Amino acid sequence: MIIREFKRPDIKRVLEIEMASFSDPYPANILIDIYNLGAGFLVAQKNNWVVGYIIFWIKYEDEGHIISIAVDKRHRRQDVGSKLVESSIEVFKKFNVKEIKLEVRVGNKSARKFYSKMGFKEQKIVKDYYEDLEDAVIMCKYMNDIYR
Repeated sequence: MIIREFKRPDIKRVLEIEMASFSDPYPANILIDIYNLGAGFLVAQKNNWVVGYIIFWIKYEDEGHIISIAVDKRHRRQDVGSKLVESSIEVFKKFNVKEIKLEVRVGNKSARKFYSKMGFKEQKIVKDYYEDLEDAVIMCKYMNDIYR
């Protein structure tokens, strides 16, 4: 498996993964707009086939934000998501980001467990965050230990 920068021809496959993974997926134009705004956008590729992606950016000078991450269902629990998060952390390190935040659905227990395993801590609940009014858990990873 390789982790590489997103290329425009990847959008079709990324969109397939996005739509299969989320009840309220980002449309293609939003994903492209985020990319065009300079967000980090990496894909995981196995045998010339995109099997996952992560989109992230530096929200403030020292705060990173994971916007979206998804892995094809057939490739979950094979360290694809972990490698994507680790690769984004390497980018954040280059920009001296001190903390990384993300939102996850309260009911998505497997994602919350995954992020906890990756060193993220649950900070607070935001009521009615998603379009369907499900609450979100804000999770944060402090990078202090990584820089030592």
